[in-house]
Amino acid sequence: MNGGSLGIRSGSYSSLDKKQQQNDVLLPIQTPSTTKTKPHSKMFKDKEKLFRWASKFAGRKRVRKFLPVAISVAVFVWVLYVGRAKDQENHNGLKVNDSLPPNNSETPPMNEVQTVGIINRVSFPIDVERTEVRVMPPPPPSYFLGYTLPPGHPCNSFSLPPPPADKKRTGPRPCPVCYIPLKDAIALMPKIPSFSPVVKDLTYVYEENLNKETEFGGSDFGGYPTLKQRDDSYDIRESMNLHCGFVKGSKPGYGTGFDIDDNDLVDMEQCRGVVVASAIFGAFDVIQQPKNISEYSKRTICFYMFADEETEADLKANGGLDETRKIGVWRIVVVRNLPYTDGRRNGKIPKLLTHRLFPNARFSLWIDGKLELVVDPYQILERFLWRTNATFAISRHYKRFDVFDEAEANKAAGKYDNASIDFQVDFYRKEGLTPYSAAKLPITSDVPEGCVIMREHIPISNLFSCLWFNEVDRFTSRDQISFSTVRDKIAAKTGWMVNMLLDCERRNFVVQQYHKEVLAHLAQMAPPVINPPPPPTSSRSVVR
Repeated sequence: MNGGSLGIRSGSYSSLDKKQQQNDVLLPIQTPSTTKTKPHSKMFKDKEKLFRWASKFAGRKRVRKFLPVAISVAVFVWVLYVGRAKDQENHNGLKVNDSLPPNNSETPPMNEVQTVGIINRVSFPIDVERTEVRVMPPPPPSYFLGYTLPPGHPCNSFSLPPPPADKKRTGPRPCPVCYIPLKDAIALMPKIPSFSPVVKDLTYVYEENLNKETEFGGSDFGGYPTLKQRDDSYDIRESMNLHCGFVKGSKPGYGTGFDIDDNDLVDMEQCRGVVVASAIFGAFDVIQQPKNISEYSKRTICFYMFADEETEADLKANGGLDETRKIGVWRIVVVRNLPYTDGRRNGKIPKLLTHRLFPNARFSLWIDGKLELVVDPYQILERFLWRTNATFAISRHYKRFDVFDEAEANKAAGKYDNASIDFQVDFYRKEGLTPYSAAKLPITSDVPEGCVIMREHIPISNLFSCLWFNEVDRFTSRDQISFSTVRDKIAAKTGWMVNMLLDCERRNFVVQQYHKEVLAHLAQMAPPVINPPPPPTSSRSVVR
C-alpha cells in the first residue's frame, strides 16, 4: 500500500453511494479603480483671501515673491490629505470579511484581501490629476485551505469498482482506496492549522468542589452540568468555557481520575505532530502491532496504548511488557483510578478526549484495541483529512444509517440497559431528532462506526469531541446514539461538517481481530488434534 498503488484489498460497499464534494476556495481580491481628483473652486477663493490678508502685514512685492512657494506647499498638503483620505476610505471598504456570517467555514475571515496603496505624486506647476496605483502582494494565508492533486493524477479519476461477486462471502468487506506515495503524503502535511469556524478559544471547567445539583446524569470525572449548561454549550461563541472531563484536577491525568504517571504525562506533552492512540482495559484484547509502517513514521509519530492495571499484569505475564514500557511500536501507559465501573465508558476517555491527553499534538488517529493498522498513518490522514480539507473524519456504519434503528439494534444485542436507551432516544426526539432520510443529504448517515477517528486538534473539532463526550457521560455509553445530535447542533451554528467515509474504506486500512475471550472460546471449540497412527511394522508372511 505504498507508492502510487491504490491500496487494493477486496471490496465491499455500504448501501449508500459515496458522495464527495470538494470546494475550491478562491480568495476575493478587490482592487479599487484609479480615481482622478479635481481641484475644488473653493481652494482658489481661499487663496485670494489669504493674499489680501497677507498684504496687510507685508509689502505686495514680498508677498508676490513668496506666494508661489506658499501656494505650492498648501496645495501639496491638501492633495496629500485628499489622497490619504481616499486611501483610508478604500482600506475601510476592503474589510469585507468582517461582515461575513460567522458560520461561513468556506471563506474564513483572514488576511486574504490584497492591500491597495495609492501614491500621489505632485509636480510644479501643480497637476493633482496624476495618480499611481500600486498593488501590494497578498500576505501568506493564515489557515490551511486544502489542495488539489496535480492534473492527471490517478487519484483524481479514481472511482470504486463494483463489489466482487462472491456468494460464499457476505457482509462487510474492504474496498480499494487511492493513497498517494508516502513521501508525497508527508510533504503535504499542512504547515498551518485549518480554519475553526466561530470558536477560537476553549477553556475547560475545573471544579475542586463538585456541584452535583443537576437534573440527571453526570459523574465525578465529567462533572454534573445542568441542562441549562448543556444548552449553553451548544450556543457556539468565539470564546467558550465548558465541561470536558478531568474536572477535578489541575491538568488531565493528574488527580482527576484516569490518573497517569508523571513521566508518561511529560512524554505525552512532547508529542507535537501526529499521535496514534488506542486502549485495552480489562485485558479484553490482544495488542495488535501495526504493519506497513515506515521507519520515518516510527520515528516521528507517537504510538500510545492506554491500559489499566489488570491489562498491565496480563501484559507482564504474557505480552512481554518490561521496564521499557514498550511493546513493539506501542508505548504502554498504565492508567490508575479509573473513574467508571463500565469499561466501555472508561474507553471513551482516550477515544474522545485525545486532544486533552495530548495538548500539543496537531493530528490524531484513534483505533480500537481490537484493530490492526495496516497502512501508514501519514497516508491515511492525507487521504481522509488533508485532501478533503476536513478536520474530523469517521466512517459510517456499514449497515445502519438511522439512530432509531441503531438504538433498537443495541437493545436487541443487550449492549446497554434498554430503559436507558429508550430514555436517551426519547430525549433526542423531543429536541427534534428525526429518522434519517435522503432529505438530509449531503449528510450520508446519522450512525458512525466509531472504532476509528481521525481529527485535527483545532477549537471546532475539540469542541465537538468535548460535547460528544458529555453526552456519553450524561446518557448511555453507546456513542453511536449521541453522535448525530452533537454533530447537527454544531453544524446548525457554524456550518462545520464531519467527513463520513465509507465503512469499506475504513476496512482497507484496519483489520478487525477477535476479542481475547472470543479467541479463547474458539480455541475450546476447535477439534482435538489427532496424531496419525504409527506406520505398521514390516514382517514376512510365511506360506505353508
